[in-house]
Amino acid sequence: MLKAVAARCLQTGFAIVLGTACAVAPLMASARGAEPSDLSTIALSELPPQGRATHGLIRAGGPFPYAKDGSVFGNRERILPNRTRGYYREYTVKTPRSQDRGARRIVCGGQPQTPDACYYTRDHYASFYYIIE
Repeated sequence: MLKAVAARCLQTGFAIVLGTACAVAPLMASARGAEPSDLSTIALSELPPQGRATHGLIRAGGPFPYAKDGSVFGNRERILPNRTRGYYREYTVKTPRSQDRGARRIVCGGQPQTPDACYYTRDHYASFYYIIE
């Protein structure tokens, strides 16, 4: 529960969420980019089926169903660890019944087929989960 509250604090930048005070360190992490250990985690097996399929395509090097898949992710939200521009790439996780790309993405850092780390967002970059393989 505390980790979820801290993650919410990182997302919003507020010092109090749901009546619970956030530690100063998570707020500071938000300003400089969190380390993977500062983020909530999700096991690859816990991703929705479409997320697991997208992760498999990333590892295989494609082909990807959306033209923007593999494009540079700028980390403007500064939630992920700070890295040089071009380090992160984003990939669409298909959202059933969505008429567009939807809000779900996997963002990976490092080499495209052998990333250093991948992150899942279900809310279009408002929060991220570090994917544990």
